[in-house]
Amino acid sequence: EAFKNALAVDMALGCSTNTVLHLTAIAYEAGVEMDLNIINEISKVTPNLCRLSPAGPYHIEELDAAGGISAVMKELDKKGLINKDIITVSGTVGERIQGANKKGDKIIASVENPYSQTGGIQVLYGNLAPDGAVVKKSAVDEKMMKVKTTAKVFESEEEAVDAILGGEIKPGDCVVIRYEGPKGGPGMREMLTPTSALSGMGLDDKVSLITDGRFSGGSRGAAIGHVSPEACEMGPIAYVKDGDVVDIDIPGGKLDILVSNEEFEERKKTMDIKETNYKGYLGKYAKLVTSASTGAICR
Repeated sequence: EAFKNALAVDMALGCSTNTVLHLTAIAYEAGVEMDLNIINEISKVTPNLCRLSPAGPYHIEELDAAGGISAVMKELDKKGLINKDIITVSGTVGERIQGANKKGDKIIASVENPYSQTGGIQVLYGNLAPDGAVVKKSAVDEKMMKVKTTAKVFESEEEAVDAILGGEIKPGDCVVIRYEGPKGGPGMREMLTPTSALSGMGLDDKVSLITDGRFSGGSRGAAIGHVSPEACEMGPIAYVKDGDVVDIDIPGGKLDILVSNEEFEERKKTMDIKETNYKGYLGKYAKLVTSASTGAICR
């Protein structure tokens, strides 16, 4: 129940997609079962009450001044979305939020009139992400919520950044960055540089980005990460080619590549998986780490 509380607050705040990794990993260590489907279930019923930068004009200090996390939780409790019996370091959740009050409806919206009726994070599934992918939909422009885009494929973050800054990416393109997952990175780097470059060039509402890597909380636009299985584990993202049509449907929770199963099977026979030969700690980590869909934990 504490994990569900945390997810509800995250959805209301429109927080980073990293939440999905962190909470899934913590749940594993605590012996609590939590998968991506639970995240979607909570997102469907939790309103997005805050639009914090870069999704909106407000910042963390303004959220704190408007009542803070306790005020957000108290607002969510009006819809029965918070378990108040959970114990915290300062008493029960109910005791913790009892005296909280929000100031106005701009920084923390009411549950009656939220920024969105659903949460800030969405898990997507499809033939490009059979085990799931994650997007911070509260930071996605409305016209990018449901689009068909043209893939431009890159084998690393650096390759993608060079192409973006070199003017190779045009409106309607989908930047696909692979081999940046937990094993492929290794370590699953944040793709903040390419998303920042797209935003700075005014392309964040015209170009999508898909990766088996992850993002910073500062990322904005149609940035879809945690694609699982990752390229290094022979996931479908490893077989995407330049010019493929990628079908993105964020409200519908879909992420598909419009390529036939037969074509995919042929590509698996002819396209090689990128080899990695990391030594030392990185090598050990790459061998032990699991998929982003399970929290990128080491087993």
